[in-house]
Amino acid sequence: MIHYARIISCYTADTSGVCSALYELGGMVVVHDASGCNSTYATHDEPRWYTMDSMIYISGLTEIDAVMGNDEKFISDVCASAKKLKPKFIAICGSPMPAMTGTDFDALADIIGQRSGIKTFAMHTNGMKSYLVGASQAFEMLARNFCEKTGRKKSKPVVNILGATPLDLSRQEIVDSVREWLSENGFENGCCMAMGSTLEDFAQAGDADCNLVVSSSGLEAARVLRERFGTPLVTGLPFGKEYGIILADDIMRAVQNGEDILSCAEREHGAECDIAVVGESIYAGSTARAVSMQTGRAARVIHTLDTDSSLVAQCDKKLADEDKLEAEFANFKLILADPLFKPIIAEHTKLFALPHEAFSGRCFRKSIPDLVNKKIELEF
Repeated sequence: MIHYARIISCYTADTSGVCSALYELGGMVVVHDASGCNSTYATHDEPRWYTMDSMIYISGLTEIDAVMGNDEKFISDVCASAKKLKPKFIAICGSPMPAMTGTDFDALADIIGQRSGIKTFAMHTNGMKSYLVGASQAFEMLARNFCEKTGRKKSKPVVNILGATPLDLSRQEIVDSVREWLSENGFENGCCMAMGSTLEDFAQAGDADCNLVVSSSGLEAARVLRERFGTPLVTGLPFGKEYGIILADDIMRAVQNGEDILSCAEREHGAECDIAVVGESIYAGSTARAVSMQTGRAARVIHTLDTDSSLVAQCDKKLADEDKLEAEFANFKLILADPLFKPIIAEHTKLFALPHEAFSGRCFRKSIPDLVNKKIELEF
């Protein structure tokens, strides 16, 4: 049976991707779904829930309202809440039930925006796609509507970070390590979309000389900023000492030549490959490149999420089905992956635990390593 998991976990859904991307920015996010569904997001997908306030709500959709198409209740509730809370923007997104009944979120956003006087955006989620799809929509919306160019004077190249959410990077300390690494390599930090920056910080995003994309969810936003301001993009995370040097050089080359560099995907190997890295394309690709440079052994990425084809190296594989993954894993001596993949990894294959918050939630959060500019301790 394909597209079915009987053992391993599933990835966070697109609605949570939207919420995670917009969490810190002072907007109001409303998921059109049944009452109580916010608890799933709060307890599994959002580590900031208990330490940082955010206006994220569930509409409390009832069966009779869904069947009868009572959109007025949703509209009036959102507008009443916005009048009281005064958010900087409103984002509305869907879940499986509105998708089944054909709810027109563009129309709802237009009506809510007119009634409330607050910019309102429709996020086309249905709860059936991965978090990367939702986060990508949210970041693209931010790039089109809130990023500007001021023409400020700069003493050194400015680099924005795009695609940062706890679903991929987990803790703020990891994002701070990337910022510190940029400073150490002669760059000035711009805004971070969207951990540790405010909506007001995006007003200078167009002044950056390069956009460092740290998750595939930030790729579309980077393309929008290139279209609007001509800013080149580089994809990658500075994992490992050796790859950190290469990535810094790639950013400087992008600044000087104005070219896009898909750094994490610039990997090659022959037929012999006994190391695999599993997960989101940029995180896994950066890890694979770091491991290869550190050990001198080839590492392949197994992409378990839908991803842009430009992030898939020729040596990689795209696999999502549990049975195919189990068969593929048997070909490797070492696999770097979330611990919840362990039950389908062969006994002769070693697992290097690389927890992924979008896959295992908070189960292994305390053991998620900060690999930025550090040696990766591997055992074969």
